[in-house]
Amino acid sequence: MRLMVTGANGQIGWELNRSLAALGKVLAPDRRQCDLSRSDQLPKLISDLKPDVIVNAAAYTAVDDAEREEMLAMTVNGAAVGVMAQEARRTGALLVHYSTDYVFDGRKDGPYTEEDPPHPINAYGRSKLEGEIAVRDAGGSYLILRTSWVYSPRGRNFLRTILRLSREREELRIVADQTGAPTSAAQIAQATAVAIDAAVRERAEGRFASGLFHLTASGATSWHGFAAAILEGATRHALLAPSRVPRLVPIASEEYPCPAARPKNSRLAGDRLKRRFGIALPCWKEGLSLCLKEMRP
Repeated sequence: MRLMVTGANGQIGWELNRSLAALGKVLAPDRRQCDLSRSDQLPKLISDLKPDVIVNAAAYTAVDDAEREEMLAMTVNGAAVGVMAQEARRTGALLVHYSTDYVFDGRKDGPYTEEDPPHPINAYGRSKLEGEIAVRDAGGSYLILRTSWVYSPRGRNFLRTILRLSREREELRIVADQTGAPTSAAQIAQATAVAIDAAVRERAEGRFASGLFHLTASGATSWHGFAAAILEGATRHALLAPSRVPRLVPIASEEYPCPAARPKNSRLAGDRLKRRFGIALPCWKEGLSLCLKEMRP
């Protein structure tokens, strides 16, 4: 089996190179070969590589920058995804595409299910929803996996930011009224491999059905709670000296204004993924501990 991974140098893409290797030959075109801001490149790339599975881990993810670069975000997260989906349908490939909790407005009291109507409140969320719609409308075989609060030992993410700031400041003011499930890129990639393996078997047996699924760690916390767990784990794993642990001050979203509005509730229910593929990620604290362990000197 040939598996093409876009965004292979990103957080999830890097992990996919490891997790998908057991399924077949992983094809990982670099940014020069696969630039989603130039979607006209995609048909030839897919035609040349002839993948059986396309895993799209590339995206425009700068949430605040998207407010002033919405057209670029729409191109990368929407239009290019549509081209990829159309090519997947034309060639008969399975498309796996990642989306986000930011397609919701965060006003629901409980966890969002796949049946809840999306209502993004920022440009990034609108662009990711556009990609979901494009995949669905292309009419090919697909799995859309919505995830949230992604982090890893590499790249730009909340975990690495907290570790960096803890070495520079004595006090960190962290938003405490936004709730979600921090989810490690490694666990997302591992779960993706399980889902692809099952989906390929389903297709071979003629019983595959495309679908949208929520893929996040279990449990939930605030950004403040996540920061506290990062600092505690970092000292335990010798990534941070106890004397360097800064004070954490909980604040409201309004006290940390950003160009892009954030949903207050980013919790996603994962029941559908468990029923279909038997996948249920452990508590977010477990994923964090494994990630910090990997980062140990």
